[in-house]
Amino acid sequence: MRPPASGGPRDPSSGRGGAYTHGHHESVLRSHRWRTADNSAGYLLPLLRPGLRLLDVGCGPGTITMDLADRVAPTGSVTALEQTQDALDLARAEAGRRGTPNVSFVVGDVHDLALPDDAFDVVHAHQVLQHLPDPVRALREMRRVCRPGGVVAARDSDYAAFTWWPEVPELDRWLDLYRRVARSNGAEPDAGRRLLSWALQAGFTSVTPGAATWCYASPDQRAWWGGLWAERVVASDLARQAVDRRLATTDELAAIAAGWRRWAEQEDAWFCVLHGQLLARA
Repeated sequence: MRPPASGGPRDPSSGRGGAYTHGHHESVLRSHRWRTADNSAGYLLPLLRPGLRLLDVGCGPGTITMDLADRVAPTGSVTALEQTQDALDLARAEAGRRGTPNVSFVVGDVHDLALPDDAFDVVHAHQVLQHLPDPVRALREMRRVCRPGGVVAARDSDYAAFTWWPEVPELDRWLDLYRRVARSNGAEPDAGRRLLSWALQAGFTSVTPGAATWCYASPDQRAWWGGLWAERVVASDLARQAVDRRLATTDELAAIAAGWRRWAEQEDAWFCVLHGQLLARA
């Protein structure tokens, strides 16, 4: 049974999102702009076709968003959603750079979407639910705005399942610190394993769960991944939150950054990121 119709748009002013653990430092955006529909939404792509209406929740800098817009063009459309105008401007700039015409932009909170019932054929969220204080409520809203029989697609990483070689003590400290900072924001960094549970709690009855990985092992990949985390751990909002909440000192963060650089220099270095993912019928 679908949730009852709301009778129209909802008021987004009750914003329920917590602080965003990563922030929008350039080292974070460098990571997010690497993402494409192929490397981050491959599980969804076979279901896309021209003419579909798609909502991209938490669109970030828009690289995945514009790829999805290409898949539903020329007659389909994408609505890109972010919590703030500043964040949404990043995606708007990407659309302008690519000349993507079939994307509109909306500021809103996925916990309380100011969008009508049954408005989209597909609702997509990549690495979003892990940052929310109430992912089940968010999934209910995603289901509400998706037409009956439409698809809600979500993919989130699972930090506790990250694994790497060689063993570097500073990376163990990094992982523990990241998970504590995220949870201090009301977020769940080990979201991937929970997606199926959250979807069932949100009322979905037809769910296809799955998993996928990113792996960084070539010299260029190691340098890129290790370098951006070495920068993020001292310069992004993650660093500020860790210090402000007395979860780490600046000296400890510098040591973690040095550990990341040392890891990236090893010729046998290997890092795997696990994601949970799901396709749920509204």
